[in-house]
Amino acid sequence: MAKRIVLFSTKGGVGKSLIATNLAVSMSKNQMKRVCLVDFDLQAIGDMARMLNINPQRAIVDLMGILKRQVANFKLEDFLVHTEFGVDLLAGVLKPQQSPHLDPLYIKDILGDLLDKNYDYIIIDAGKNFSEVFLAILNQANLILLVITPDILSVYQTKWTLDTLQFLQFPLSMVKIVLNRAESAASIGWQEVSAALPCDIIARIPSEGKVVGLAVNQGIPVVINNPRAKVSQAIIKFAEYLEITQNLFVEIKEIDQLRPKEAAIAEKSGEFWLKEGLVEPLQEYIPTEEVDEILLLKRRIHKRLIDELNLKRLDLKVFSNLKKTKELKDRAEIMISNFLAEESGGFISSPEVRKKLVKEILDEALGLGPLEDLLADPTITDIMVNNKDEVYIERNGKLELTSKKFISNEQVKVIIERIIAPIGRRIDESVPMVDARLPDGSRVNAIIPPLSLTGPTLTIRKFRKEKFKCEELVKINTLSVEMAEFLKACVLARKNIIISGGTGSGKTTVLNVLSEFIPDSERIVTIEDAAELKLHQEHWVRLESRPPNIEGKGAITVRDLFRNTLRMRPDRIIIGECRGVETLDMLQAMNTGHDGSMTTIHANSTHDVLVRLDSMILMSGVELPIRAIREMVASTIDLIVHTARLSDGTRKIVQITELAGIRDEINVNLQDIFIFRQTGIDNKGNILGNFRATGYKPSFLEDLRIKGIFLPDNLFTPSP
Repeated sequence: MAKRIVLFSTKGGVGKSLIATNLAVSMSKNQMKRVCLVDFDLQAIGDMARMLNINPQRAIVDLMGILKRQVANFKLEDFLVHTEFGVDLLAGVLKPQQSPHLDPLYIKDILGDLLDKNYDYIIIDAGKNFSEVFLAILNQANLILLVITPDILSVYQTKWTLDTLQFLQFPLSMVKIVLNRAESAASIGWQEVSAALPCDIIARIPSEGKVVGLAVNQGIPVVINNPRAKVSQAIIKFAEYLEITQNLFVEIKEIDQLRPKEAAIAEKSGEFWLKEGLVEPLQEYIPTEEVDEILLLKRRIHKRLIDELNLKRLDLKVFSNLKKTKELKDRAEIMISNFLAEESGGFISSPEVRKKLVKEILDEALGLGPLEDLLADPTITDIMVNNKDEVYIERNGKLELTSKKFISNEQVKVIIERIIAPIGRRIDESVPMVDARLPDGSRVNAIIPPLSLTGPTLTIRKFRKEKFKCEELVKINTLSVEMAEFLKACVLARKNIIISGGTGSGKTTVLNVLSEFIPDSERIVTIEDAAELKLHQEHWVRLESRPPNIEGKGAITVRDLFRNTLRMRPDRIIIGECRGVETLDMLQAMNTGHDGSMTTIHANSTHDVLVRLDSMILMSGVELPIRAIREMVASTIDLIVHTARLSDGTRKIVQITELAGIRDEINVNLQDIFIFRQTGIDNKGNILGNFRATGYKPSFLEDLRIKGIFLPDNLFTPSP
């Protein structure tokens, strides 16, 4: 297999083409190697040919055209120019207007499949610009030589080039420096150049302008025209050094080479394979001795990164500082790129695979590991980690087992700590469960052993960045146009509304949508355990409860916040969820001037809402008879909007019910205004049904008209 050497410099006039040409000739003449010289310098077209006194008639751009047309019987020799100096030249283009027609997709075919078997060395002048073609060339390189001159501008541009290469996951181990005109009188010392750059200088070529100029003018390589000159001797020694120092060349690895040798192992692996930049799960169990090489590679790099950055002693609060987090991740990304080449025993040629591996290792070390991709997927609403091997998601209302896995249960715990540390929470055996939220607002619950017997467990309810509009809910058939019109009227008329439903039924989404009908002129105060509400009004005060500290002190409950809210002159009070003793305070406030308030409650039906309210009011320690509680509820709450997640995963408002007073001594008169009626299931498992009015007209219609809110009479007419 040929060794591929790429010479590059973003600064023109550094002698890159001259060094490439003479290096190739020296390799051929002095080291007796088969050498192909490839000219991809698209700014100085034909310079190499002139230095060798030849005139190419065909170029790589023509060869790519033949490969595209899949011509079977062509000869590579027709595109090569054999020189009297022992090297073959393959030109990239012959005219500037051909440059846009170079296709990076065929670079591997040409540098690898076509040239590889015929040569010992392929020396490539890659020009001076970053482009898709240039990156495709680098992906086939065993060694990258940056040619520089000893001046401040060249050193500065080289530092920028190195930063860019590192960003593109090219390891520093495959990049070396060639210092041309190293002994120029007006230059800075090579020691200063070496100190300024993180790569080794492996060749120092002296400056001999007259000797070089004469050779170029005659079309003869300087190592042939004047082999005793200092510049020639330096290039000859450089060629000899490259030949005897084979560990300079980084082996090119395809992803298949990182897999176990036996296909049977691959078929049974319980870990991941990387293929064309994708992660593919293979679910069956594998004995521990037959381990995925990619997983072992990631573990080795992960361990080195932890040791190098001393991550075990890293203050987790650094993750609450976006600037420091970015600096740490940028530094770690460069280190991972270098470790990847060292630990894999070569350079992975596929940029997609390199990027994927670097991202996964970075996510595991400094991010949220396998959760990063799930959090970025807008179609996922919930993420559930049962243990290191079981990660479920909810998508479109249905649960799915993903292919994601953690390295260990300890890594799950580390990620939990990484989530909660920036907000001052902790989790350990003394505090084995915690509620928190991610920076984007996603709600997090974590519980660890000894309470969780299956390992650290993490549940994330994702935060939707875009606010739902009522029109969107109508469009996805969560409610009907008539229901939306009625609910808007109720919010404008300041009716007190409870939104009920089971877990994940869409209560908070409906509450967010109803809040958009609140006039901008009103002052709104929201109270939540974990902030999820997204209101569009400007005059909005958000309050969030606080759990106790490590000593069990300092807790601020929803009830505490609610009582304080009454002193904040609110027009509307919205409680994210009523689940305890704050319920009695809320009902009293609604009954004493703070009408138009809203909240959510966990319940399986509208009747269960009443039972839940009874129990939560009794939890407050106030000894009231059930009749008194029911009378308070009936006189305070105007509507219950009940949501449900159906068997096909869809979420709908299945009932809008009025609390129309007390029917007898203790029973509240519940009157359905709108309902969802299921009529069947289609062959794909989708629920069939429709929204319909029951025919009942709300008792507060006259109140709506007095406030200038008019609803059409047929709004409540039952559907046929």
